Amino acid sequence: MAISGGNMGTVKSKGASSPDETRAGSDDIHPRIEDIPALTDTYFNKTREIVGKFGDTRVTYAVFMRRPVISAPRLALDWLEAVAEARGVTFDIDLQFDEGRWVGAGEPLLYISGSFHELVDLETLYLQKLGAACVAAYNAAAMCVDLPNVAFMAFDARHCAGPDMAELMAYAASVGSARAKRKVSAIGFVGNATDATSHFFDQAGGLGTMPHALIGYAGSTVRAAEMFQETHPGEALTVLVDFFGREVTDSLEVCRRFPDLVADGKLSLRLDTPGGRYIEGLDPSQSYAVLERHAPDAIRGYRTEGELRHLIGGGVSAAALWHLRERLDEGGFEKAKIVASSGFGPKKCRVMAAADVPIDAIGTGSFLPGDWQETYATSDIVEYGGTKRVKVGREFLLQK
Repeated sequence: MAISGGNMGTVKSKGASSPDETRAGSDDIHPRIEDIPALTDTYFNKTREIVGKFGDTRVTYAVFMRRPVISAPRLALDWLEAVAEARGVTFDIDLQFDEGRWVGAGEPLLYISGSFHELVDLETLYLQKLGAACVAAYNAAAMCVDLPNVAFMAFDARHCAGPDMAELMAYAASVGSARAKRKVSAIGFVGNATDATSHFFDQAGGLGTMPHALIGYAGSTVRAAEMFQETHPGEALTVLVDFFGREVTDSLEVCRRFPDLVADGKLSLRLDTPGGRYIEGLDPSQSYAVLERHAPDAIRGYRTEGELRHLIGGGVSAAALWHLRERLDEGGFEKAKIVASSGFGPKKCRVMAAADVPIDAIGTGSFLPGDWQETYATSDIVEYGGTKRVKVGREFLLQK
């Protein structure tokens, strides 16, 4: 497969020299060559049989999306390359937007040219590897740009529909993060939750703190922190503090228990309070008062109901984060860090930026697309045997 027009590199496929080699090579492809007919749309399989009967032709596909996205094509291209090699053919890819580039609605991300017979049954699968990744990359980039001084951790694996999706989303977070680093020197995503996809963030393994289950097992927040530290003594310690509804009390107790870690900047308190209640010491009126002290402009402009909830509502609001920071500083623990989680997507990150929230890191899976209708990539043939031809209404896809 030859790739041109972008920074993804140029790779020429090597045709397999024997059927046995093709079969063996297919084990490295996911989905494997022999699984493609069962996983692709049936009408593509039938069309492949028709083309095989009446004669092949060279075609060019235009691949596009109906909304703005960030180009995240690598997993789709890698799969096409592997299929081309296994089938002993060549696909020519004209990548219109480098990985990490902004792409407008309806703009072709890439053109794929090659044998109609060898391409027609691949559309379902390469689109699956493209659309959702491009939308998730867009979301991740927006979040990192809005909060450039915050480290993000991709905790999306539990919300994914299996390992294929988890790979797509981890890759997408890394692409969006890289864009934010280039644009605004953001810290961006520094890692993710699982070992399997940690390589996208140049990590040797997944990152993680502790689940609520450990707090329940230990019977107290402090004891859970002690257990973690005794078992993993060389690691920085991040402690969940909302299990018992004593976010402030437990945060201070943990800091008192580990003053050396606080002094070394190796102790973080993770706030994950559910939206159904306020954190310890806050209510609606006190939430307004906290923001008046620290971010008065954040609540004086027009706000939607959703934005107000992020500012002064229950759960991990801007007021809650400022409140915890106040209490930590008053206790002499200015070097204790705060990690936030719970619904941190693009909209919430935008509000947190307006309130200048004092957080060091965010654990999130909410960069995943919220509206999956927006993730559908589309592929149309725009040229048959050297003749430009596309269905009426899609003329904008023709190569200029």
